[in-house]
Amino acid sequence: MPWTRFLKEIAPEYSSGANSAGSREIGYVEAVNEALDYALEHDGNFFVMGQGVNDVSGLFGATKDLSKKYGTQRVFDTPLSENALTGVAIGAALTGMRPFYIHNRPDFLLMAMDQIANHAAKWNYMFGGGQKLPMVIWTVTARGWGSAAQHSQALQGLFLHVPGLKIVMPTTPYDTKGFIISAIADNNPVIIMEHRWLFKQKGYVPEEPYALPIGKGNVRRQGNDVSIIAASYMVVEAMKAAQQLQERGINAEVIDLCSIKPLDKALILKTVEKTGRAVVADTGWITGGLAAEISAFLCEKAFGKLKAPVKRVACPDVPTPASYVLEEAFYKGYKDIVEAATEVYNYKG
Repeated sequence: MPWTRFLKEIAPEYSSGANSAGSREIGYVEAVNEALDYALEHDGNFFVMGQGVNDVSGLFGATKDLSKKYGTQRVFDTPLSENALTGVAIGAALTGMRPFYIHNRPDFLLMAMDQIANHAAKWNYMFGGGQKLPMVIWTVTARGWGSAAQHSQALQGLFLHVPGLKIVMPTTPYDTKGFIISAIADNNPVIIMEHRWLFKQKGYVPEEPYALPIGKGNVRRQGNDVSIIAASYMVVEAMKAAQQLQERGINAEVIDLCSIKPLDKALILKTVEKTGRAVVADTGWITGGLAAEISAFLCEKAFGKLKAPVKRVACPDVPTPASYVLEEAFYKGYKDIVEAATEVYNYKG
């Protein structure tokens, strides 16, 4: 597959997908499956590996029937040895293959931090741009069903700190298909973090392949009073919050970052210059994470435009609890966003 030509020929587009030719409504994991199916069909160097990818359920449906269609040499299960298997994926990428390594939990990426941070992220730089490393790590992150401290961590803040990685956090079925195809075509390592609660969604997705630009965000809702800047599932909560805020007479603009490394800094600046107020919502912890990075960026680059201090909506700095009652207190949602947005809107200085 001449991926460079593919990306040039298919113009990146940004919409909900509803108005695109050949669109029909499908589920989130079906969109993932379609992207992988396309890559497997058109590129003999592309393969999918990971725990449970050739199970009957196909990892929530994301890889369903792909091993039957393309064989277990190209879609295969891997043992619980994340560091070693990430090394295998890196080696394959360095020799011309395009591995797609699936992790059903991001927590186990910690076992592979040496390979990801010390090797995958640095090869291109250390060889002066002469060494390609086209590898995708796809993981299902964040809130589950009492998954607790070791099986539900949102670790994007950790990987955000590592130069040389690209990090994508889609929100809709349309987005995930387009970003997966772009990530596979990219010659640098890309981490795609999917929130498991997004798997319940359905959306309009074109049947044909298309690519979305990594590093470009999207305005999900236009508004003038306050900007809610979010990623992944927090965009869903932000849209709920915007409806509640409208009832209070506050017109919120909702920004979907789509990818957090690189950040669409131009879009972030544009929305804050427009509203003068910002709430940043993230699924991770509040300290040293995505919300902290965007808040610092706005203080550096848009301080004169801000009418109120930036507010962060993110998880408290404690390990994730297991009980339902404690989960409800730990995880943030639209009510927290409404409270933060109301506070910045009414700020008097």
